[in-house]
Amino acid sequence: MLKDILRSCMDGHTMTEVQAEQTMNDIMEGKATQSQIASLLTIMRFRGETVDEMTGFARSMRSHSLRIQTNDHGVVDTCGTGGDDLSTFNISTATAIVLSGMGVPVAKHGNRAVSSQSGSADVLEVLGIPTQQTKEDAKLALDRVNLCFLFAPLYHQSMKHAVAPRKEIGFRTVFNLLGPLTNPAGAKHQLIGVYDKEFANKMAETLLRLGTTKALFVTGGDGLDELSITSESTIIEVNGNEKLSYTITPEDVGLKRGTLDQIRANTPLESAQIIQQVFKGEANEAASGIVTLNAAAALYAGKRVSSIEDGVKEVKKSIESGQIYRHYQTLQKEKQQYA
Repeated sequence: MLKDILRSCMDGHTMTEVQAEQTMNDIMEGKATQSQIASLLTIMRFRGETVDEMTGFARSMRSHSLRIQTNDHGVVDTCGTGGDDLSTFNISTATAIVLSGMGVPVAKHGNRAVSSQSGSADVLEVLGIPTQQTKEDAKLALDRVNLCFLFAPLYHQSMKHAVAPRKEIGFRTVFNLLGPLTNPAGAKHQLIGVYDKEFANKMAETLLRLGTTKALFVTGGDGLDELSITSESTIIEVNGNEKLSYTITPEDVGLKRGTLDQIRANTPLESAQIIQQVFKGEANEAASGIVTLNAAAALYAGKRVSSIEDGVKEVKKSIESGQIYRHYQTLQKEKQQYA
């Protein structure tokens, strides 16, 4: 089947949602060769992925993944696409820790570095925060400390067939866009950082079809796959069956602008050091501000506050009181549970 799909795509056609789901099924089940996978990814990236294709792919990936059951429908995820090539510290991971410290259950979907200097799994390792190896341990951690880490290769084992082609072609593909749409805990509240506004819109349309409660797709004006502290950011908000788009600046929510140099990290160690400084209240204003801004947006996506501005106030209180740093220390102690 994949040969026919490749010929069709080469002739300028796109896949229907059903065709896309069947194609991804073949990839997930090892029925496609590595050269076929690489060819398909290249064609799609060159002419642009459609919402039909992304929806079909995501449905297939969800059906092939391990799932963890949660009793809390308010579970939040802060997984983004990565791939902004700006070498910032792990903002979405820091955001996840802040949220969990504020009593919000977070099922953080992530991986080791693929398109960045430091993946979420890499920085958590340096921070001394455990990444659970089974879905049972993940559920336990979520219940105990409001935070579990869903290491993508463990939950999407069928993705192993696409690992080599992705690495060999070396550029961002549709898989960068699919990761945030396939949370193994079925998180219905999400803050999804996307490095490109056009892709953010396609992802939002895809999630509308797949179903969600509330999600924010955010793109910094500097191409950051987070809400930016250095410029205006675009937000596409999906609230049930509705979608709206707007922009926000740091000043709109009571924060000061910073520079990219103030939030850069070249290694997992540098990233971890900045995150620890944020939790202690010792970071530079830009680093602290960007975590505060994104955590506030995640609170809003999780329906914990009525606006991002209100979220900023709540996050600031939690950091300044030492609540978040104490929670971080609690997370470090959790490592004993999964030895």
